[in-house]
Amino acid sequence: MLATTDSVELARRIRVHVLRMTNRARASHVGTCLSAADILAVLYAKVLRVRADQPDWADRDRFVQSKGHGGAALYAVLAERGFFPRDWLGKYCEDNSPLAGHVSHRGVPGVEASTGSLGHGLSLACGMALGARSAGRGARAVALLSDGEMDEGSTWEAFLLAGHHRIENLFAVIDYNKIQSFGRTDDVLSLEPLAGKLSAFGWNVTEVNGHDHQALAGAFEPRNGRPTVVIAHTVKGKGVSFMEDRLEWHYKSPSADELERGLRELGEPL
Repeated sequence: MLATTDSVELARRIRVHVLRMTNRARASHVGTCLSAADILAVLYAKVLRVRADQPDWADRDRFVQSKGHGGAALYAVLAERGFFPRDWLGKYCEDNSPLAGHVSHRGVPGVEASTGSLGHGLSLACGMALGARSAGRGARAVALLSDGEMDEGSTWEAFLLAGHHRIENLFAVIDYNKIQSFGRTDDVLSLEPLAGKLSAFGWNVTEVNGHDHQALAGAFEPRNGRPTVVIAHTVKGKGVSFMEDRLEWHYKSPSADELERGLRELGEPL
């Protein structure tokens, strides 16, 4: 039986799992997992047409998490939605575990592609969407990108191709948390005016608060015969006050004390 379809509670559970997993594995990328938790919760509770008991269902929507370094959050939502047992999460980042630090599809039901070499996820999703359209299927493809990987030329090639071919069953979501590995995106390589650039590439552009579940859920309807990009304005480390908007949580793992503090803030029993 699938777990909750309440996206708010699902997002809370994702955050709890991420803290526990990264603490246990001494792993990093907590901030990017927390910024995307609401996006993933809405996708898997309200948007994506997928079947946990039939992960290879031919007419399923395809989801590609291009920001593969946020793998802990994807694994958490898949476990909560019943694609594999929750106890797998306890082996995250361990030797011989299927749950690698960056997203891996080998032996992990519900994962469409291994990612983490940034800049490739949107191209993969383009191919999946085109394939579904060519086969006459109603499936959609959704790619979740980081704002940092918007620095990659291959990302912009995919945006250009999708706009040209009017791949209306393709959706991109940019987790725009304004911090990448070495600093704030505005300082490393400014993306603005981002919406204007993407519109010029032939995409429908929607800007939302990436932590507003209602706004997110309403952003995934095809329109105008063009692909759609959702610019989701988020906060890195969202949900744990001492991690929010802090660059160091791109790299740090929570200590035992920090885990306890974070779980308390998330309303989780210790």
